Amino acid sequence: MSATDSIIPADLRACLGRMWELSARKIRDTERNYDRKNGSPVFTMDGKWTSRGWTEWTEGFQYGSAILQFDATGEPDFLEIGRRATVERMAPHLSHMGVHDHGFNNVSSYGSLLRLMNEGRIPENPWERAFYELALKVSGAVQARRWTAIAGGGGFIYSFNGPHSLFVDTIRSLRSLAIAHKLGHLLMDENDRRVSLLERLVMHAQATARFSVYYGEGRDAWDLPGRVAHEAIFDVNNGEYRCPSSQQGYSAFSTWTRGLAWAILGFAEEMEFLTGLPGAELDALGGKDVILAQSRRAAVVTSDFYLANSASDGIPYWDTGAPGLAVMGDWRGRPAEPFNENEPVDSSAAAIACQGLMRLGAWLRGRGETGSARYESAGYAILARLLEEPYLSFRDEHQGLLLHSVYHRPKGWDSIPRGRRIPCGESSMWGDYHLREAALYAQRTMNGQAPLTFWTPPRKEAP
Repeated sequence: MSATDSIIPADLRACLGRMWELSARKIRDTERNYDRKNGSPVFTMDGKWTSRGWTEWTEGFQYGSAILQFDATGEPDFLEIGRRATVERMAPHLSHMGVHDHGFNNVSSYGSLLRLMNEGRIPENPWERAFYELALKVSGAVQARRWTAIAGGGGFIYSFNGPHSLFVDTIRSLRSLAIAHKLGHLLMDENDRRVSLLERLVMHAQATARFSVYYGEGRDAWDLPGRVAHEAIFDVNNGEYRCPSSQQGYSAFSTWTRGLAWAILGFAEEMEFLTGLPGAELDALGGKDVILAQSRRAAVVTSDFYLANSASDGIPYWDTGAPGLAVMGDWRGRPAEPFNENEPVDSSAAAIACQGLMRLGAWLRGRGETGSARYESAGYAILARLLEEPYLSFRDEHQGLLLHSVYHRPKGWDSIPRGRRIPCGESSMWGDYHLREAALYAQRTMNGQAPLTFWTPPRKEAP
């Protein structure tokens, strides 16, 4: 990404307002016209939402989008959409034993509603609060139960692929463990063994930083600082690490950019959360300073890699090793080209990464560290690019909000328009949700409001 002039949230005021207007129309259209019998909406084809049976990991983003819309605009009908759907339809996700997606589905829905109540944005209701809190306690414990111990100590929440598989994506599902921990919950395992959710959160983050992120230390012939492996494979017989892999990227030795974006955002959020904990809670896990240093290292190196390996406007292609990039010349030195004939961009990776860059920069600035402005300015610049054509969807007949998102290039799931060779022009539920979330983060900052975080403690009662 090319160096940008300093961009601040106030520069985005007009385009944020325009985006929320478009977003409102897209949410209402989806609510009216999508047939839920088809399963959760995942991505669009010819501008209409379709499902894809792999794992049901996007439903929380659908209802969470309505909740974010209410948060940004105060329009009560969006709160009603999100709250009603969460209560009526999200319960299966709380006890879903087969996925690593609890932080996506349940924090985006139940977690957002609890946050609004804690902030005083929706009325206090003891039974409603108890409902959200119980849901999030269950979700955090169920997520933590998917555990593989690794050689030498530690472990990770394994992916839906099985106990051998650590996905980099799961760094953002740690939010479910974090909230459950703050609510005073833990996991009761075999023989009534009490398992700390905070301990599993820290151990998973450490495993991700160690095995999913590269630091230029010669782990393999392609060990570039900041490169990220989508999947790390372990021998479940002895817990030993075996090799990198990828499900949605081009190869085990290139970087799938949405996985890179998950790492940037996930580590930045966990640093925010862990910074707010008393040091005594982390003493037995290695100490607060050590734990934060590990996450900071991973967040900075992945952010630097992202900025060095995206197009000049900060929009990445779907994988840094995608073979078609070799014939595109200096693709890093010019703006991304979603309508090229060689490799697709992934705007959803940009929507995820820009929020992570903003959060990382703010965290570094709060600690008085130099270089923070680079990350914040880059995050806001990427968001500004996504809030204009050709990425923001202005056509009412298209149900998606953020165009040029890619789901699973190796499996060929993404829609390729007639007459073209690569996917373009479509939206994903996670891309739309994360564009809204990044926009709300920027809007709150612009308006001098409390930062948008996944955990907000309840407001103290008035004396």
